[in-house]
Amino acid sequence: MAKKLTADLMVDYLERRGVEYVFGLCGHTVIGMLDALSRSKKITYISNRHESVASTAADGYARVTHKASVVMCHLGPGITNVLTGVANAAFDSIPMVVIAGDVPSYYFGKHPHQEVNMHGDATQYKVLEPVCKRCWRIDDPESLPDIMDKAFRLAESGRPGPVLIDMPMDMFSREVEEDLWERTKKDSHITIKPALDPDAAEAIAKRLVEAKNPVIHAGGGILLAQASDELAALAEFLDIPVSRTLMGHGCLSDRHPLMIGQTGFWGLEHTHQYTVNADVILGLGTRFAEADSSSWYQGVTFDPTHTAFLQIDIDPSEIGRNYPVEIGAVADLKLALKQILAEAKKLCPEGITRPGLREKIAADKAAFKESVKDISNDSRFPMTPQRILKDVKETIPEDAIIFTDVGWNKNGVAQQFDITIPGTIHHSSGLATMGFGASAVLGGKLGAPDRMCLTLTGDGGFGVNPACLATAVEQGIACTWVVMNNFAFGTIAGLENGSYGTKFGTTFTTPDGTAYSPNFARVAEAYGVEAVRIEKTEDFKPAMERAVQANKEGRPFLVEAIMENIAVPTPGCWNINDIYRPSEYVKDGKLVIKEDGKYIPPNHAASHKTN
Repeated sequence: MAKKLTADLMVDYLERRGVEYVFGLCGHTVIGMLDALSRSKKITYISNRHESVASTAADGYARVTHKASVVMCHLGPGITNVLTGVANAAFDSIPMVVIAGDVPSYYFGKHPHQEVNMHGDATQYKVLEPVCKRCWRIDDPESLPDIMDKAFRLAESGRPGPVLIDMPMDMFSREVEEDLWERTKKDSHITIKPALDPDAAEAIAKRLVEAKNPVIHAGGGILLAQASDELAALAEFLDIPVSRTLMGHGCLSDRHPLMIGQTGFWGLEHTHQYTVNADVILGLGTRFAEADSSSWYQGVTFDPTHTAFLQIDIDPSEIGRNYPVEIGAVADLKLALKQILAEAKKLCPEGITRPGLREKIAADKAAFKESVKDISNDSRFPMTPQRILKDVKETIPEDAIIFTDVGWNKNGVAQQFDITIPGTIHHSSGLATMGFGASAVLGGKLGAPDRMCLTLTGDGGFGVNPACLATAVEQGIACTWVVMNNFAFGTIAGLENGSYGTKFGTTFTTPDGTAYSPNFARVAEAYGVEAVRIEKTEDFKPAMERAVQANKEGRPFLVEAIMENIAVPTPGCWNINDIYRPSEYVKDGKLVIKEDGKYIPPNHAASHKTN
């Protein structure tokens, strides 16, 4: 029987799987795999200068393509560096297959060069165990065909997420019989997803039809399931307002007449008027996380004392996690929403119209837009973040794909930047990783080469790892960075200042106290990226127009804007504020003020505002 090197057979498998890119960084344990990749005609190896850039770029690629990305890393510092990007993917349900080199199998227990071995021999894979759906160590190359199929299937099915294949370096160079890989040529690459139990679909439809003030609360699961059209169809037929989480941004156009906006700490006050007073809330692809639910304070974003919660998720462990559910169901949301709509049409064939609802939503949203109009048009310098967002919105194509980072460029964007096409914005939500956007945009552009892909990032986030610029130049990736530079870790500076009256450890200064920041435009130019640093507000929009043109011509571009550190409005509340600034409104995590037997939402209390 014919034999081939395991590394070559792995590359053959990845090619048959339709893998276009492997994101990685070299090391002596993976050069056997690199040699095999060098001969591939179908896979491009994306070499990076840091493993966190590799895993985060792979995350961005998977978000855009909806298929598992592939990351390769070395042992020791390679696997510790790759950890943050893998964890970010895990928290946001992004499919990823990590192939990590390891020490030679015949050196297990001898602690060879760079092995992670403090608590066991040949156990470096345990570094990624907390953030992977499954970790396999390959002790026998004959087991690899089965494991490769299992790895991709597990990464992409159920709640998507990362998996790890840990490869002792000698395994890449073992010769095995090609026939062992025949099973992988027969195995389906698609796992059929579960629909709703018919009785559950009928019960949920009945509850929505009979509700007086229902709300659909949409999370990132809608976008993962690519169920935006189905969400719109159900909401429109029953005339139900739709709120969303941070990860649900873009699940329905922010300009849709039934989209009421984001909930939670960085939500909108008018959104909470609907969610707090709902008699039925259908949660879709969300666990009702802390930031989206105002730390679960009763009566701020949600009020379970008079609201019945219905919840559908692909992951059974998320059902009822943070609110008790009247109906909880596990299903693919694209299928489930079709089923619910079909049942609703049986119950009320003409649909439902709620007089005045859409007009009220439109008025609420218009009032909010009017409240930020002046600061969005303000020409002062340093620029206001609202002005930056306005000019970006007016310049980039509507179908441009945006990756945010942390701070204003995520929280403010999610609150105030209208997304009209599903899947055109990506936030780091669960882990809220600083530095996410600057590297994720690399993979995003590779996944959508015909679209403009840009990141809105802060100076703190971009400064984490500007080596992403080298990857863009070396690989010819024409992405765009917009660096919103406020000389600080701005959000934390505001939080600390509001709580303690100091910004210690949060602002960037020289020893004499002078505000300091690298000139990131010059840093970009040193890497070979065309860049502009804005010196006055009127120059920002023309710089963005240059960035759009550079994208069309296939060149990476960076725009750096000096920005005023203005806090993002916070209509909800967050428990940390009450830890640092205890108030009369909250005691032991519960609202205590009442008026006529009703809780007063603390968003009207000054103590819950972050300044």
